[in-house]
Amino acid sequence: MDPLNCTWTPSFLLAGFTAPRTLRPLAFLGTLCIYVLTLAGNLFIIVLVRADAALSTPMYFFLSVLSFLELWYVSTTVPTLLHTWLHGRSPIPAAACFIQLYVFHSLGMTECYLLGVMALDRYLAICRPLHYHALMSRKVRLWLAGATWGAGFSAALVPASLTASLPFCRKEKEVAHYFCDLAPLMQLACVDTGWHARVCIVVIGTINICNLLLILGLYGGILKAVLKLPSAASRAKAFSTCSSHMTVVALFFGSAFVVYVGSAGSHAEDTDKRIALVYTLLTPFLNPIIYTLRNKEVKEAVRRVTQRIRAMLKGP
Repeated sequence: MDPLNCTWTPSFLLAGFTAPRTLRPLAFLGTLCIYVLTLAGNLFIIVLVRADAALSTPMYFFLSVLSFLELWYVSTTVPTLLHTWLHGRSPIPAAACFIQLYVFHSLGMTECYLLGVMALDRYLAICRPLHYHALMSRKVRLWLAGATWGAGFSAALVPASLTASLPFCRKEKEVAHYFCDLAPLMQLACVDTGWHARVCIVVIGTINICNLLLILGLYGGILKAVLKLPSAASRAKAFSTCSSHMTVVALFFGSAFVVYVGSAGSHAEDTDKRIALVYTLLTPFLNPIIYTLRNKEVKEAVRRVTQRIRAMLKGP
């Protein structure tokens, strides 16, 4: 491409989804409802864990950290999706675009690490029950939670800075997505981005693969320990505490591998956007449901907190 067409562009256009104009208001309302329910569900978990003493265990501490992360994660991309539903192609300043890119991938990598820590927590609870509370003391929990955020925000500097340093074309500024992501932005660069794409795939792929292997290894140890339990009831209880986490792991890693690792940027334009909806909107929405729907401890905590609120409202 002609170097004269390369320059720093002050803004991009987010293309959003191609949909008939008559369907856009309906899509906007549906997305808005899911967004509001996602915020409410994750806030509910955070408040419940802090309000009920019975949930002050390492497992629920990490669950509340995940819910806090999901609040920011979903809020990074959904507002721009809502804007594109209403107004079609939407301009976004270049600085805001690269900040969105960095924050989105930082939170995504943080969740990747956090899911690994949550698997470690379940492994210690089932395989090392006598030492569990000593190994997962409050200090250790806080350190692990802080480490996931530090590692996630540090690792995201590599793909974000590589993309932000690219020269972009003067004419082609439309990002073929509903938020600023790696592949759609690289397509707008007026230089060969093959090396940049490979580095991004290596960084994101290594983090995802290492954490996934860690999770699978830990659950392999859990499976061996559970199968040795004497009663079927004990085995069922142990499996029930892990099934929710494994469902979230499958949703998160499955969609992330398809978009960023498996064949990044090789799908049809709308395919990547639809897959992205899984981890940017659907997974944060489903997490509170998956973790609470069949959880007796959460249901009991809701009952206790509700009774306390009623007693407070009635007064002496």
